Amino acid sequence: MISKLLHALTQSRLFTPVDAAPPPQAAAPSVTRFSYLFIAAALALAAWLHLGTMLVTVLFSLFALHLLNYTRRRWLAAIRFIIVFAIAFAGFYLFIQQAARQMPRIVNEVIPTIAHHAQRFNLDLPVVDFEGTKEILIKTLRENLGGLANFFKLATRQFIMLAFGIVIALGIFLQRHTPTSPDANLYTTHQDAIRHRFSAFFRSFETVMGAQLLISAINTLLTACFFLACHLLGFALPYPEFLIPLTFLCGILPIVGNLISNCFIVGTALTVSLELAVAALVFLVLIHKLEYFLNSQIIGSRIRQPMWLTLIGLIVGEYLMGIPGVILAPVVLHYIKVEASRFPAPPAATKPADASG
Repeated sequence: MISKLLHALTQSRLFTPVDAAPPPQAAAPSVTRFSYLFIAAALALAAWLHLGTMLVTVLFSLFALHLLNYTRRRWLAAIRFIIVFAIAFAGFYLFIQQAARQMPRIVNEVIPTIAHHAQRFNLDLPVVDFEGTKEILIKTLRENLGGLANFFKLATRQFIMLAFGIVIALGIFLQRHTPTSPDANLYTTHQDAIRHRFSAFFRSFETVMGAQLLISAINTLLTACFFLACHLLGFALPYPEFLIPLTFLCGILPIVGNLISNCFIVGTALTVSLELAVAALVFLVLIHKLEYFLNSQIIGSRIRQPMWLTLIGLIVGEYLMGIPGVILAPVVLHYIKVEASRFPAPPAATKPADASG
């Protein structure tokens, strides 16, 4: 039954990108090379000009618009998207307010608890001045999250990029697709090749992000069940209204996101009791093992990348674009894999036979 459910999930719209562009007619090798160079230059330019937020916003908005276009009326999907975005933005704003209040409290409680247990078990930790570390972390959190919690602080360059990204996505989604002219010329040939490259890149984003969001949602649901079970057993974990949404948002970031949310959950459980922290750690390890199973069942060979390659991609993406780069790194790796799979392997070089006698 579980296998059938997972198979149904893999066939859902989260994993079957809609409006897939048909493969273009055979183009000259120079046109194909130009289209690949164009999309590579576009990504490099987005990193250089710090437009990662706008690029991720465009991709996420198009992804949501396609999911909401279940009636095949684009203007209705656009209205639904605006409503959903307004609700999501309000929810994110409330979450930031929660983070501005709760994270300094968590740090204020967790660090002394860690110091107490380290002294209790004679553990040699690299951090010696726990009080100084706590004060630095609390000050940093209050300065950054306190600014984000102020709505007027959001009217910054990143917020403007967010608005531009939504407008661009709506423009792309609502535009009417004109059929390709039978009289192809140099311009239309290059235009079709570039359109096909960007369409393939967006389908990679749909595939990767669809899987990532589904796994993050399952992870968040199981974490909420763990919080509920602890509450029913009389070992209530504090700050559930902050930690559960944090689990979902961090789950969008591959690898590092789970580490961040897990540290917060285990640290918070440690403030209740050492036994609860151990139980939380065991539970999170089991969820992590479940994610391996979900990755193999839901994502399969379409996204699977070597761990070392994913880590390198995350490091490079974070260096070039920050958090948007971390989100886009698996997408770029999947896109490269898909595009490279279109071409056959070069023939192996054969050694010339030695002349006899």
